[in-house]
Amino acid sequence: MIKKTLFFSKKYSISTKNLQLVIKNDTETRTIPIEDIGYVVLENQEIYISIPAISQLVSNNVAVIFCDNTHMPQSMLLNLDGHYIQQEIFKEQIAASAPLKKQLWQQVIQQKITNQGLLLDLLNKKEHPLAYYSSKVLSGDSSNREAVAASYYWKNLFGFDFVRMRNGDYPNAFLNYGYTILRAATARALSGSGLLNTLGIHHKNKYNAFALADDIMEPYRPAVDEAVLKLIHTYDELILTSEMKADLLQVLTRTVYFKDEKSPLMVGLQKTASSLQQCFTGQRKKIKYPALWN
Repeated sequence: MIKKTLFFSKKYSISTKNLQLVIKNDTETRTIPIEDIGYVVLENQEIYISIPAISQLVSNNVAVIFCDNTHMPQSMLLNLDGHYIQQEIFKEQIAASAPLKKQLWQQVIQQKITNQGLLLDLLNKKEHPLAYYSSKVLSGDSSNREAVAASYYWKNLFGFDFVRMRNGDYPNAFLNYGYTILRAATARALSGSGLLNTLGIHHKNKYNAFALADDIMEPYRPAVDEAVLKLIHTYDELILTSEMKADLLQVLTRTVYFKDEKSPLMVGLQKTASSLQQCFTGQRKKIKYPALWN
């Protein structure tokens, strides 16, 4: 079942009763089974949410995302006890060898570049070298094909004057919002598979509590890029509105394509996380990633 994403841009009171999330404002009261929820985005600074509600949401592996006073995602809560053999999986993850991590990172970058190429194909920009760049990614991406591909990709996606920046203005702010939602979804999937988000295979910043999510989400990023392109062509605003944010949240339910099946992106992330866990425990050699377009 596809989990619901709840987006709160107005003032609400959120509590819990009988395993239901109880949502109230001045004009209405409604309830939603907590087991049906995957993500909660709290944007309004005047929202009240009870501690029992937070506890039950987190216990059900719901990613709870808090926004700052500029309405941008700032932090998130995740379950620290998300798998029945979590300690055993932690040990395998911590003990992973450097060669294994380099091989996994090679797979991540190969699929990221492949999906970037598929988006350019979708946009009828088919005369590109990204398939070639993907085929030349070495273990650990030691020749940095990721950066070479990115330089070509961004110029052909948003124009030659575009510079990708984490804190940049339009359309960077759109991309950053979408990536934050994707990061939360990835962290939720990894936590549900018993993996430690803090311990990445490539990202190693000691201040980053979600290094593994930052690693594993890379091949899914072009889904956000496509969604931002659609926003640019649909809306005239240069600042994200609540409606546009709600559109970006739909990235989590769009279809992705595995070899023998298709699924919503949020379910695809769970398949990817489960396969990564199996790579750490020696049950498989490759991370299961989808193509973002068929």
